Formats: sequence, C-alpha cells, structure tokens
Amino acid sequence: MAPSGSRSSGNRPSASELSRRERQIMDCIYARGRATAAEVQTDLPDPPSYSAVRATLRILEEKGHLDHVQEGSTYIFRPTVPRDRASRSALKQIVQTFFDGSAEEAITALLDMESKKLGRDQIERLARLIAQAKKEGR
Repeated sequence: MAPSGSRSSGNRPSASELSRRERQIMDCIYARGRATAAEVQTDLPDPPSYSAVRATLRILEEKGHLDHVQEGSTYIFRPTVPRDRASRSALKQIVQTFFDGSAEEAITALLDMESKKLGRDQIERLARLIAQAKKEGR
C-alpha cells in the first residue's frame, strides 16, 4: 500500500471517476467511518476475493479517495473527503447527468418517489429552505 498523503495537492477526488465496485467500497467505508479490508469484504454484495478488495482499496487510495493508518499489521482505511461534501458532489453529478442540471426536476423526482412519504415537519422544513433560497436569489 502506498503511504497516505500520496495524492498531490489541488487534485480533489471526483465520485464520477469511480467504478461500480469502487463506489460500493466507498459506501461501506462511509457507513462505518473507517474499515479494514476484511470489514469491507464482509459488507460488499457478492464480495470479491480478499486480495481483490485490497487491490481496489489501494486504487482508491492512489486516486485520493482514501488514506490509511496502520494498527499493528492491519491497515484501517478512511475517506479523505467528509461524507457531507462527498454526498453533495455526488448529488451534483446526479443532477447534471440525469436531470440536465435542473434542481427542480431532481427535487420533483425525489418528491414523486413512493418509498418514503414526507412528514409534516419535513415538508415545513423544505418550505423554509425554499423560501430562504428565494430570498437569497438562488
């Protein structure tokens, strides 16, 4: 494994450059906060071999998405970008790709989803956020 901090400054990792399996691994690590290769392998659907997980973790580290600390002989991997910033970046990419950059279309699609109904408090919070954005000219 390459030592942490091998990414050159100014190169921010982009979620759009991740394969499906790399995204799954990042999801596992974000869910745990930090994880070993064995923990990642356990969390993955249809898990690949342990060596394949290790190789993918190394690639993610080289791309700047992860770094690691060593505890004894075990490497503990951590995301380099906080989850909230990564989620905003991913959402921006989704809006751009699937909704032609339209936040309105994306929000409409979210509201149309039937898997979860919004409660009164959530609707009121959204209304306040929309009013605030309107006030700020966004």
